[in-house]
Amino acid sequence: MNKRQIVDRVSWLGAVDWDRRLFDALVPLPDGTTYNAYLVEGSEKTALLDAVDPAMAGTLLAQLADVARIDYIVCQHAEQDHSGTIGLVLAKYPQARVLTTAKGKAMLLDLLDLPESAVDVVEHGATLSLGDKTLTFLHTPWVHWPETMVSYLQEDRILFSCDFFGSHIAASDLFVTDQGRVHEAAKRYYAEIMAPFRAMIEKNLQTLRGLDIAMIAPSHGQIYDQPAWILDAYREWTSGALRNLVALPFVSMHGSTARMVEYLTAALVARGVAVELFNLTVADVGKLAMALLEAGTLVVGAPTVLAGPHPLAAHAAFLANALRPRVKFLSVIGSYGWGGRTVEMLAGMVPNIKAEVLDPVLCKGLPRAPAFAALDTLAETIARRHGELGLR
Repeated sequence: MNKRQIVDRVSWLGAVDWDRRLFDALVPLPDGTTYNAYLVEGSEKTALLDAVDPAMAGTLLAQLADVARIDYIVCQHAEQDHSGTIGLVLAKYPQARVLTTAKGKAMLLDLLDLPESAVDVVEHGATLSLGDKTLTFLHTPWVHWPETMVSYLQEDRILFSCDFFGSHIAASDLFVTDQGRVHEAAKRYYAEIMAPFRAMIEKNLQTLRGLDIAMIAPSHGQIYDQPAWILDAYREWTSGALRNLVALPFVSMHGSTARMVEYLTAALVARGVAVELFNLTVADVGKLAMALLEAGTLVVGAPTVLAGPHPLAAHAAFLANALRPRVKFLSVIGSYGWGGRTVEMLAGMVPNIKAEVLDPVLCKGLPRAPAFAALDTLAETIARRHGELGLR
């Protein structure tokens, strides 16, 4: 797309990637994504905030064709989808100074091999005058790397937030027009990327509290010209109440574990507990990550393979451990053929989850009356404990 005006002498640059379906060789992108950069042209100086993924470098350079001078390249986050074309921009504007945090400078030198002499460090709260436009830089570490920062354009009240408040959406609209769609995409983005750092996210939200924000311009997704709702959503995802919900990722090889999952689901629903199932052979892990934001309990359904959990169940446990959900209870159900250590191995894979472990339910071969009775007991325990915590 061409360069697009946001307000007077503030423009969106970047690329809409309609086709990308996987990020970091891990994160599903069902709606594609965008790589946003922003051009702020003051009466005296011009700043480019962030760049684009190297695969889209040609698009950014074409948008800069009529820009005679760039004085500053603001790198808010060193990850290559935001910084990867800085070297090419520097080659076009060799007089430009790259501005970033101290940790950001070290990362840029490591990741991009930029010349150290071209990179300057800006401190938390520092301001940069472009003439009649002024940027303030605020360090926001662990959103979602240790070097991240945001930039606030004082005169136009625009917060350039980089990954903070981002969403993976490919769209032709510059501003948010479908709040429901963006809410889900932003929630997915938060669950997959930000959730492990929720304590720091909460502190960084406090850092932004004193700003008068008219717009939030992230580096992925559309611009929020009514930003109150996304700020409220982040507060909810960070510290809101958990739900009366069980997240149940599972895999079944010959149907026995699937029968247990079906029975437990029915038993929970009969007791007023909501359940979200994720068949790990086909599940979107982003949907699982979103459920883990709110679930009061996580139950993993895993058959035993070569004395241990099925690899897909192990992957789900590894993912959950990395995301550090706030679940209060944790359990395992599954079937085995001749023995193994499925429960012990899965438990050892989730040290970051500070949850009470409820008695697991394992059976040999097909589930029968004793296994169903144990599943009823597990469902009763979950319903009771959720009720004690007031989960709704």
